[in-house]
Amino acid sequence: MGLAMSYLRVPPVLEGERDPGRIAYLIFGSSDWRAGRPAPQILDLGGGWQALHYLITGDPWDGRQPEADVVCGGRLITEDGAGELGMDVIYLAPDRVKTAADHMVSTPYGRVAGRYDPAAMAAAGVQDAAGLAPDAGALRPAYEALTRFLQAAANDGQAVYKVMADRL
Repeated sequence: MGLAMSYLRVPPVLEGERDPGRIAYLIFGSSDWRAGRPAPQILDLGGGWQALHYLITGDPWDGRQPEADVVCGGRLITEDGAGELGMDVIYLAPDRVKTAADHMVSTPYGRVAGRYDPAAMAAAGVQDAAGLAPDAGALRPAYEALTRFLQAAANDGQAVYKVMADRL
């Protein structure tokens, strides 16, 4: 077991609502929040989210902006699953989406691949690091998909909601 992370691109105003917390409850208050959403609006990182964060920042949880905003940064809307939602939701405002996207676009995978060290990542407590492939290219597809996702959200002036929930 562990945590899985999914991203959702959302306009900054939804159904006339501007408050990110209320928008989060509008969206994630339903267990079928994915239903009817086009694939480009959602990105699933599964359990690899923390390995990507480590690769981008060099730390399992922290880091500087804008690097840290890519995975773990943003405003925590819920705390410990917030009971009724059953998940943690992190909100990244459109301006922070833009700086995170710009960072990813200007930082090719090869520039962060040197941090790829499954043993060091496991020692730092990165989820699932012990099971990572020895090849530094293992996270390249997820890194590039995340870069495209953030860039598309930035181009459309969207906010990003990151959802963390138990995976089965």
